[in-house]
Amino acid sequence: MKLSGLPRLFRTLRHYRAVQLAAQVRHVLSDEGRPGVPRGDAPPLAFDRARVPFLPAPAHVRFDGEREIELIRRKHRFEGEIDWQFDGYGPLWAFHLHQFDWARSAEASPEVRARFVLDWIGRCERGHGWAPHPISLRILSWAKLLLTPGMLRLDTMQHEAMRASLAQQAETLSQRLEVRLQANHLFSNLVGVVFAGLVFEGPQAERWLALFPQLVGELDEQILADGSHVERCPMYHGLLLENVLDLLNVARASGRAPASLCSALEDAAGRMLGAHAVWTHPDGEIALFGDSAFDIAQPPARLREYAHALEVAAQPPANGQLANAGIYRFAAGPFTLLATTAAPAPSYQPGHAHCDALSFELSYGDERVVSDTGVSEYIPGAVRSASRATSSHATIEFDGEEQSEIWSAHRVGGRARCAVVSVEAGRLVANCSPWSRPDTLHERRFSVQDGRVEIEDLVRGSHRSLQITLPMGPDVAALELGEGAQAARIQLRSGALLVIELPAEFEWRVERRPFFPRFGERMERDALVGKAAALANGLMVFRAIDG
Repeated sequence: MKLSGLPRLFRTLRHYRAVQLAAQVRHVLSDEGRPGVPRGDAPPLAFDRARVPFLPAPAHVRFDGEREIELIRRKHRFEGEIDWQFDGYGPLWAFHLHQFDWARSAEASPEVRARFVLDWIGRCERGHGWAPHPISLRILSWAKLLLTPGMLRLDTMQHEAMRASLAQQAETLSQRLEVRLQANHLFSNLVGVVFAGLVFEGPQAERWLALFPQLVGELDEQILADGSHVERCPMYHGLLLENVLDLLNVARASGRAPASLCSALEDAAGRMLGAHAVWTHPDGEIALFGDSAFDIAQPPARLREYAHALEVAAQPPANGQLANAGIYRFAAGPFTLLATTAAPAPSYQPGHAHCDALSFELSYGDERVVSDTGVSEYIPGAVRSASRATSSHATIEFDGEEQSEIWSAHRVGGRARCAVVSVEAGRLVANCSPWSRPDTLHERRFSVQDGRVEIEDLVRGSHRSLQITLPMGPDVAALELGEGAQAARIQLRSGALLVIELPAEFEWRVERRPFFPRFGERMERDALVGKAAALANGLMVFRAIDG
């Protein structure tokens, strides 16, 4: 790193916990991509099936049942054997390959699934497959294969080999918990180890199950009082909700789960289910705040069905708002508005945060009018930066600078300061000061009424210019600026017509901007972009009009 980058590095590391920094040093000095030493024989399964059927593989997974695997919309056909060291599409694709969700595809036969599992056991001796996060989720995938009748065809020796490998993976994971990363990685690590402790029996299994108090501690810390996950990303919230439900599923089937673990899982699942409904749009899909995209986590309706089968009832947050996460939902008549008011979070691990404070998504009926940009990849570069940038969200950018100091793929140095001023029925007032302009205060006032949505911006402090962006949603069929450019007309795919009254202080134009609704997918959509040298206060009004 150049010396000029040291201040940014300091601004990044100053928020980390001491335990993270110490773990990072150990990580640099260790060889993480190798298996741990096996301890003991292959443990027996504690039971042969789950309490209720597990959910199928997520929507982004495709497998032709032979050699062609599609993950995060990147398709690859392996000729001959699978190259377990393949990372031609980056680490995230490689992680999904080693997580083995694709092996649960309906197109795969029991014989094919077994062959690939045994091939991995025989040939994957190091690399991405032995990193803690893929181990965590592969434990779940392989255990689901073992606990779903008819999914695998293994003889006695092959079954023993698979159980022995799972034991080695669980033991390795228990010794390499991702304390340096915290957040969803550490959460998934502990779910994987405790999952193995419940699925198997014997001394090894008891040792893994003994980590359940640490998992309960992470549930207490990472699932906020309003039920949202601490990283404030609807996609990761959905992924972790499924993990919690999976663990509860096997806990109910095992007969060995401590009562305090079952109670903690039931409570967390109910609160997470209630929170998930808050950032779900009328179209049934999640908001795209932070690192969120469609098809990675299970759809909200499917998670609700799974929870219902496990007799878990949703526990809605107080007043129907995610006040701890800084996410607010207002609905009146055909309009539904979701606003985010949070700075990058959590402070010690904001790797999935974007420059989106005071931004919003807006639906009219079940069609999205204003939408966040989503995320396409985690590879550092222009595409990754675009998904996180202030100008990719429905908020204000000052002097061409980002709200927070985003860098690399998941790093944040200086952070915006945000606060909620007031919340009442149909109204929200919040403010934000960008990290690079701490003396500039942007206050935004949201009002959602039966026939209109008002968004008022007030700006105080020193700045040379500002830009406001309104990225259109995928259901916008046409966007036109009116004469004088102080109003825009929107036609939705259903034929509904809306008008946006725009602040006169801005010079408005329509631009084509990227939209990343799914990993590996890039689309173009219209965005309203307004520029001004200064602004005291400006008002935008969304309302429906007759055709």
